[in-house]
Amino acid sequence: MDIDDSPQDLQFRAEVRAWISEAFDDELRAMMAQSKNGHLDKAAQVRWQKALHARGWAAPNWPQAHGGPGWTPTQRHLFQSELAAAGCPAVSPMGLKMVAPVIMKYGSPEQQARFLPRILASDDWWCQGYSEPNSGSDLASLQMRATRGVDANGEHYILNGSKIWTTHAQWADWMFCLVRTSREGRPQEGITFLLLDMRTPGITVSALPTLDGPMEGQQEVNQVFFDDVRVPAAQRIGEEGMGWTIAKYLLEFERGGSFAPMLHRQLDKVAAMAAAQPGEDGTGRLIDDPVFRQRLGAMYVRVAATEAAELRLFSGVASGTSIGAASSMIKLVGTETAQAISELAVDVLGPYALPFVRDTWAEIQGRAADPRLGPDDAAPIAPRYFNYRKASIYGGSSEIQRNIIARQVLRL
Repeated sequence: MDIDDSPQDLQFRAEVRAWISEAFDDELRAMMAQSKNGHLDKAAQVRWQKALHARGWAAPNWPQAHGGPGWTPTQRHLFQSELAAAGCPAVSPMGLKMVAPVIMKYGSPEQQARFLPRILASDDWWCQGYSEPNSGSDLASLQMRATRGVDANGEHYILNGSKIWTTHAQWADWMFCLVRTSREGRPQEGITFLLLDMRTPGITVSALPTLDGPMEGQQEVNQVFFDDVRVPAAQRIGEEGMGWTIAKYLLEFERGGSFAPMLHRQLDKVAAMAAAQPGEDGTGRLIDDPVFRQRLGAMYVRVAATEAAELRLFSGVASGTSIGAASSMIKLVGTETAQAISELAVDVLGPYALPFVRDTWAEIQGRAADPRLGPDDAAPIAPRYFNYRKASIYGGSSEIQRNIIARQVLRL
């Protein structure tokens, strides 16, 4: 893949930048700068995604047949790079990046017509029902029961159990969910993939506490309880018992996104903060300190290597497809590098990263704001550091990714 910008690429990059300058308004910029976990609230996130949809850019990786823009790999890379450089929010991945490819590959024409347009337009918010209290990395051990039955309204499943670490379940309209429909044979053989309406009677969402101290209703993760929840069999994706195959396909998209543009943005922010902080002896600038510059330079090399690997892997990938087991390499390197950058950011700010500010959006959204100590961009740094500890666990821990790389990539 030739990564030098052609005249057409330069024109495309300018088009994207011009659009960002208008759509990514001052309120969204301020909220992202003060976000403790890299997310917006639901109203702002939906507004951003609908702006992307109106421009035809909500799903750059979707095939044109389903509403994607039909971009080349280079255009997709340029687009993501420009969004990250401007500090734009990432789209919520559950619908656009995770369940949508599954529906495209395994869903019936009726399911595709029902769900894909609303996902593309951000008319429905999705969450993921994979992990359970006793089934995380060992996902095949999941126990949530789905009992099949028939009544006057047709075939259905009755769900009982719970899911945990469910991102933004409190906002979700729909969940894609793995359930156990059989205990015969290998554990993987008894798993089925369902789509369920989160407004169905019997579903309870309970917030889980996290170290970034979210405001009420803004929590990132939840536990979801199911008490005799009825799900029509028409909302099953694929055949009964195919859930494990479908889940592995979906995880390739969860793990295989591009990290490098976001890592560049985060590291550039760390460099800017270091330029504004005094050196270790109280004189000069921290960024001029030789020891710190060595750490910063090593991190830039690490990010550049990640970008080179992503460009090589994604250059031959058509829209709507994944990079297969190589997604584990991207997920492993990308998440661990993001954690290292967040640690470097805390080191740069030192004691200014210590004070806890619960409501970092108070001033932006017209609420009474507590006084702050130190630079304005210090408040989200420690919460983001704590929040990013999860990055090497979700979608399969780093240990799981190394096992996959050894078996399926290196063939050891």
